[in-house]
Amino acid sequence: MLAGLLFAHHDADDRPGQLTATLPFGGSSVIEYQARLLAAVGASQLVVMVGRLTPELLGAIGRIGKRGIAVDAVRTAEEVAAKLHPLARVLMLADGLVTTQEIVDGMARGEGDALLVVDAADAPARYERLGGGAAWAGIARLEARRIVDVAALPRDYDFQSTALRLADQARAVHLMLPPGAIADGHGIEHAGGGLTERGRAVLAATVADRRNWFNAALVAPLARATVPRLVARGVGTIATGVGGALLSLAGAVGIVAGVPGTGLTAMLAGAMGLGVARVLALLRDEEPLGEACVIAQGIAAAAGVMALGWSLTATTGAVMLVVALVAVVAGLLGERATPRRSRRRWWGGGPAYLALATPFAVVGWPTIGLVAVLLYATATLVAAIEALRTLVNDGLVSS
Repeated sequence: MLAGLLFAHHDADDRPGQLTATLPFGGSSVIEYQARLLAAVGASQLVVMVGRLTPELLGAIGRIGKRGIAVDAVRTAEEVAAKLHPLARVLMLADGLVTTQEIVDGMARGEGDALLVVDAADAPARYERLGGGAAWAGIARLEARRIVDVAALPRDYDFQSTALRLADQARAVHLMLPPGAIADGHGIEHAGGGLTERGRAVLAATVADRRNWFNAALVAPLARATVPRLVARGVGTIATGVGGALLSLAGAVGIVAGVPGTGLTAMLAGAMGLGVARVLALLRDEEPLGEACVIAQGIAAAAGVMALGWSLTATTGAVMLVVALVAVVAGLLGERATPRRSRRRWWGGGPAYLALATPFAVVGWPTIGLVAVLLYATATLVAAIEALRTLVNDGLVSS
């Protein structure tokens, strides 16, 4: 069983009277963002140590509870120990910690005590100093008995510092913070302005999917430029997704009407808009909407390829329509066969096929563009099948 332990003690440096945990971040608040990271790694329970219960904190805790995860607000180590299962593994996040899902995923794996650390010489002042020249980087994996040990000590002991000291004395594994994590926004922050900067970095890391060139090269720059403005103005995920879908529909109509270059350009823009909507869904913990955007991107890509094949029937007969159909089938099979852990950056996907066909159509070579899509989808399918076979042979997935 995995449980999460969060803190809401510190006041924001630049907003007296407001807890850091309730500062805006990622379309919600810092503590809601932390809860989202923990829920994504399978935490079934959250315990929040509070200094005082403000209206903003009560609202945040209530919203976390609505996501289907048990949340308890406590004030003492004894209460924490009483709430946790004796065999639970506890992921403890520092008050004001900002990080990425990838870092939390790594800390959630494994058994026993583990501390995420950096070199103390390079660590900011807020990082708790440990032995061996290390400083705590804000995440700890603890056995439940470590919490019980803290609860047995006098109440005036600082819970976080004591838990870290006990874990360190028990020879907790020190896991170094990955080199690129700081650039991706990882850090302990207690100022609203600093959170804004870290939010931009986390957003960039979230959307820059290194296994998907379309997201990294096209969606990521667009999301970095637009998502902060969309969040600030309260633009909904649904509205953004519907806008992308309508643009894709208009593009399909344009292709059938005989302007494939313009139509595919509109469909590509629509697919990127759906990608931005998916980023909003990720930030706002709207998983069903995020999945709907991914499905809509696939449908739009298939519709665009089929519409392009249909538009060419006047000059090529049914040949290009068959090519389009085979390309769509190959693309669908490639998506189904693609093992996430083995995905290569160059592999295709629905929006990537639109991106490939669009420049050919714009310069007046739609037939070549459609053939290129077929070859790309076929190459992706073959590579995905080979990667899947390797995983099966290695016993990493069942046949």
